[in-house]
Amino acid sequence: MEEKLGKVTIAPNVLVTIVQKTAASVPGVAKLCDSTPGVKRLLGLHTVGRGVEVNVLDGQVMVDVYLITRRGNDLLQMGLEVQRAIARAIEDIVGMEVREISVHVEDVATELTSTDDLPARGKTG
Repeated sequence: MEEKLGKVTIAPNVLVTIVQKTAASVPGVAKLCDSTPGVKRLLGLHTVGRGVEVNVLDGQVMVDVYLITRRGNDLLQMGLEVQRAIARAIEDIVGMEVREISVHVEDVATELTSTDDLPARGKTG
C-alpha cells in the first residue's frame, strides 16, 4: 500500500541544469550558447539558462537547446544523440515525460577559434 506523505515539487531550474549538463556531455558538442534568442526569453514565458529553454505544460517537458558544435561532426547524428540523451536524463532523473526536444546548432567551432572566444548568438565580436 502506497502512502501519500505530501507533494514533491521540482523547480524548473533543476530541469535546465539537467539539460545543460547532459547536452554538454554529448560528443561533438563544443559548448552551449551564452544566451537564448527570442521574445519568449524577454517576456519570461520559459525558464531559461545558458543555452537552454525549458517549458513544462501538463506535466510534459519541452526543451530548446542552443549549442555550438565541434568541426567535422555529422550534425544530424549529433543532434539526434543530444535529443536521446536529454530525454533519457529527464525521464530517469526526474521521472517526467518529455514531449519535445529541439536542438539548434548555432555555430561550428573551428581549430582557429577557441570555443571560449566564440561570440554569443546575436552578438558580434
